[in-house]
Amino acid sequence: MNAIVAVNSDWGIGCRGTQTIVIPDDRRRFMKLTSGGTVITGRRTFEDIGALLPKRKNIILTGNREYTADGAVIRHSVNGVLDEIAGEPPERVFVIGGESIYRQFLPMCEKAYVTKIKAAPPSDTFFPNLDELPEWELLEQSPVREEPENLRYSFTLYKNSAISLP
Repeated sequence: MNAIVAVNSDWGIGCRGTQTIVIPDDRRRFMKLTSGGTVITGRRTFEDIGALLPKRKNIILTGNREYTADGAVIRHSVNGVLDEIAGEPPERVFVIGGESIYRQFLPMCEKAYVTKIKAAPPSDTFFPNLDELPEWELLEQSPVREEPENLRYSFTLYKNSAISLP
């Protein structure tokens, strides 16, 4: 499985339950990479998105045993999610947040698709800094791109060397 995330320069990913910076090009990349696959999200991130992501199997991990979301697969433990994705091609499974979901699944992720945004608005949720984790290696980095209003970002790809890739 993989992680996919947009991080600020301090590895912040959100504030008060929502993404701090939205980049249309990043959203297009997210849609292209995850379309036709499976996404794993926590309840709060799912509610921030506001709907099922189309053309994907949506799995929501929540401790709330009464939670329902039409069309989504609800699981209440990491093992429950792992059982649900058993047999699926791991390269088509994406962990999409939030912070606690990333932290629970990151050790099992083979790759991380990280959009690095060169800005640091206030954040109260963070993605682990892969540059400081010895098992994570930067494989690719796009040239710096720029959005209107001078917002700069780049697309990166990291590999978890603790997991053997075929």
